[in-house]
Amino acid sequence: MTVLDTRALNRATLARQLLLDRADLPALDAVAHLGGLQAQEPQEPFIGLWSRLRAFDPTVLSDLLTQRHVVRTHLMRRTVHLLVAGDVVAWRTRHDAMLRQRVLGVYRGELDGVDLDDLAAAALAVVADGEPRSMPDIGRALVERWPTPGLRVLGEIAVALLPMTQVPPRGVWRAKGGARYVLLSAWLGREIDPPTATGVDEVGRLLVRRYLAAFGPAATADLRAWCGLAGLPAVVTAMRDELVTFRDERGRKLIDLPDAPRPDPDTPAPVRFLPAFDNAILGYDDRSRIIDDAHRNLSVAGERVVLVDGRVAATWTVDSGTVVVRPLGGLSRTERDAVAEQGQELASFLSDRESDRVRVDPSPR
Repeated sequence: MTVLDTRALNRATLARQLLLDRADLPALDAVAHLGGLQAQEPQEPFIGLWSRLRAFDPTVLSDLLTQRHVVRTHLMRRTVHLLVAGDVVAWRTRHDAMLRQRVLGVYRGELDGVDLDDLAAAALAVVADGEPRSMPDIGRALVERWPTPGLRVLGEIAVALLPMTQVPPRGVWRAKGGARYVLLSAWLGREIDPPTATGVDEVGRLLVRRYLAAFGPAATADLRAWCGLAGLPAVVTAMRDELVTFRDERGRKLIDLPDAPRPDPDTPAPVRFLPAFDNAILGYDDRSRIIDDAHRNLSVAGERVVLVDGRVAATWTVDSGTVVVRPLGGLSRTERDAVAEQGQELASFLSDRESDRVRVDPSPR
């Protein structure tokens, strides 16, 4: 079985994440290809697409949201993602059990003695009118019957149990607004797809294909880390005739689509600025292909990072209109110049071309 070293996996990841070359894709197609964008920080998907697409216009993504072609919803790993509406309609039911188990894992004590089916039915009656509500608003309507969890927790549980979406202005470019929720079916004007009745996990198969197209080659543990679903190894086994296999340097078995890109490991990788919680990092259990183990916690701490030669080499923030880069290790003069150049472009994007200021701090000693 062919062994793919870390650099080969890195270049494959960059190619499929549209980070090796910026793509000439419409924003909607890019969101679909990536299987959604991590979006608990409302403005971060705009940075993610700016780093991946040529001539990206943030107002186009805002329009896709307000026109209901994309939605913001809790799905993979029970975190907020920006997804194409059709994908959410097809995938949401397949995630129901995982969403329920994860909310139970967080609030098991508060939910002692609470029948989740009863709570879901009561919450559905509250939100059935299609009016946007915050989590505390939803909880306020439920707290008399279930006083122990509290308003916020009741609302969070309801949002996990019911197929709901955050509505604009949340997630619109430069807009501010708290998270308010409505039923996905009411927002999109169509019902969520029911479970597959044939006994064949067609949605699971689709998720495997879509994941590999955007993240492969990968292990089944990586697939689970991306979506949070526990039942997909059986799906992978059933799909073995349509997949190819490799091993990584740690001996893990990797699966992939036969015709997916696996670039030469020596392919040059440009500097890329990634948003907080970018799926290029979070979409794996073993993240060593893109980030050193010593810096792994950055990926869950909400730090924005900079890729140099395809790997996390710095963090970045914005201070008074200046993009500030803080290297994690040594950078050559050529690398510093490339980071500064890309940082100028990012500063211009974030400021509507009013500023291109960037500062690259000294490397740590």
